[in-house]
Formats: sequence, C-alpha cells, structure tokens
Amino acid sequence: FAENKLNEGIEELDRRSEFPRKSWEACAGFGLQSMLIPEEYGGMGQNALDFAAVMEGIGYGGKDNGLIFSVNAHILACEMPLFHYGSDELKKCYLPRLGSGELIGANAMTEPDSGSDVYSLRTTAFKDGDHYILDGSKTFVTNAPVADVFIVYARTDSSKGFFGISCFFVDKETEGFTVGKKIEKMGLRTSPMSDLGLNGCRIPAANLIGSEGAGGIIFSDSMEWERALILSNCVGVMERQLEECIKYANVRKPGKQPISRYQSVANKIAEMKVRLETSRLMLYKVAWLKTNKKTATMESSIAKLFISEAYVNNCRDAMQIYGGYGYMVEYELERELRDALASAFYSGTSEIQKNIISSLLF
Repeated sequence: FAENKLNEGIEELDRRSEFPRKSWEACAGFGLQSMLIPEEYGGMGQNALDFAAVMEGIGYGGKDNGLIFSVNAHILACEMPLFHYGSDELKKCYLPRLGSGELIGANAMTEPDSGSDVYSLRTTAFKDGDHYILDGSKTFVTNAPVADVFIVYARTDSSKGFFGISCFFVDKETEGFTVGKKIEKMGLRTSPMSDLGLNGCRIPAANLIGSEGAGGIIFSDSMEWERALILSNCVGVMERQLEECIKYANVRKPGKQPISRYQSVANKIAEMKVRLETSRLMLYKVAWLKTNKKTATMESSIAKLFISEAYVNNCRDAMQIYGGYGYMVEYELERELRDALASAFYSGTSEIQKNIISSLLF
C-alpha cells in the first residue's frame, strides 16, 4: 500500500511544503487513522503492537515522512486523549469522523515562552456559566494549517501548578480562534505546522476533556503513547535504508572491488544493522507494555531517545556510504536525513528524555 499510494511526487511536494491530502485520504481508506479507535466508534480496535507493526511497514514502503508524521500526530496526540478521557458525547460525535479521515486533528500544548517546559504554559481558561473562555497562544502545532479540531491545554487555576491545567476540545470555527501562517521547516515539510491564537474563545463546558485540572495527567498519558509509538515508521525507514546501502555497496566499484570490501564501509553497515535491531526490540517492548495496559513512562522515554538518535545516525551513515551521490536530491537520502533530525526534538527532546529517565532512577 505505502509503495503504491504514498510515494507519488514526493520531491515536488517537499519542495513546495505541500500537505498531500490525496495521500491522507488514501491512508484513511486503508484504515490507518482508525486503527486504535474501538469498533463501537467506527474504528478497527487494534492494539499498540498491531499499530507498531503496521506503521513499521508504512515507513519501509512509504517515503513521505512528513505525511506519516502528520498521521501519527493525529492519532496519538488527538484521537488517544479524546478516546481515553473524553465524554461519551464527544467520542460519539468526533471519533468516527477522525478515524475516517474526514476530520484532521491537532494537539496544542507548546507555547512561545515555554519550550520544553510545557507545563509552564500561560494560556488561560476560566468558567463563564456553561462555557469556558480561552486566551493565549500556541506554537509548533503540527497539522494546524489543515486541522479541523484541536486538543488545547490551558491553565484553569494558576495556584495548583501541574494540577491547574485542563484540556479542551476546540473546533477551528470557534470565534476568536486563529491559525497563523504556515511555518517553513527544514524537514518533514509535507507535515504543515503553524502558531495558534486564542482571543476570548468561548467554548461549551461540555468540550472539557476529563475533569478540570486533569490536563497535566492527560498530556502526560498522551506523551507516553506518542513516545512509545511515533517512531514506529522510522524503524521501517532504517530497514529500507540498510537494504539499499548493502545493495549499493555491493555494486559500487570505484576500483577493482566493490566498496563493501572496505572495512570502513562494512563497519558502518554493521553499525546500522545493530541500531536497527536494537531499535526494533525497544519499539516492540514498549508497544507490548501499552497493549497490556502497563505503565511505560521510562520505557517510552528510553525508546524515544534511542530510536531517534539511531535513526539520525543511520541516515548519516547511509549518506556517507553513498558519498557524493548521497548528497544529491535524486537519491533522496538528503531529504530523509532532514526528516530524521526532527525526531530528536518532537515529543520531547533527547535531553528531556534523559531528564525523565534519570528522574525515575534516583
């Protein structure tokens, strides 16, 4: 599916930073957006292990990493918190439409001044009768330019810190809700991103997800799902790259023998193989934990840290093995390296993952 439906015109789409809606719809028709949604809400009711396996295959066959990132963000940061914490009314109304791809979802937590310290957010929400009024701004919101609905986190009680944050479901048509211009990025260019403005946004109290003050817990749970699974497709990319590098190293002969006979090249390929196999083991371990409803706070951070760094290093080694050809757009390695670099930033930087891991050890 990924080879046949998700690879058309990638170079031009990347150059124009264009969201491939046709491919988005193809993914929905294939069932990606509905995989983790229960059957009662029109989904496929698959588990985290199923998701990891399918997305690994999508990464192996599909080369539009931006599109796949958008699909992952839609599922893990929008569908999952709504499914796990939303009211029955919200779930019945929106989960079927999110799963079918009719609606595109986005998650809005990061703010211009908060950075990695996401819980220091300044966006506020206060109760006004049977509504909440939201004011503030968000940045680096994946899918924002094309999204229909948003999961928005805001502070409802400044005196309670982590427990003073709440989570809201916001429609893009809400008065006072504005989407900024598209942010140009180095990589993942087919996954659109922009800022958000909230100026007196009046939303129904029924759009509160979970209870008031539960936003920190909801976001933490959402991030655990995201860190556990958002790099599934990257494992598939690493496997495809390894196979291509082995094939290239066996046919590339600058002299009398192929470059695969040179120890420096063979060692890089061996290191790529080790990173791939270790990454897959980590991915499937954390996916198994999520499937069996076990806590995976540390394991998801370990997987996120290791796989993202391994992914970047494999892309760099692949480019080195191809030499000057690897630097050329035609060979697509430069785009995959640009896309890979972001994996050490999104869902919490590598430094944040180390902080989380160490905090659970002492």
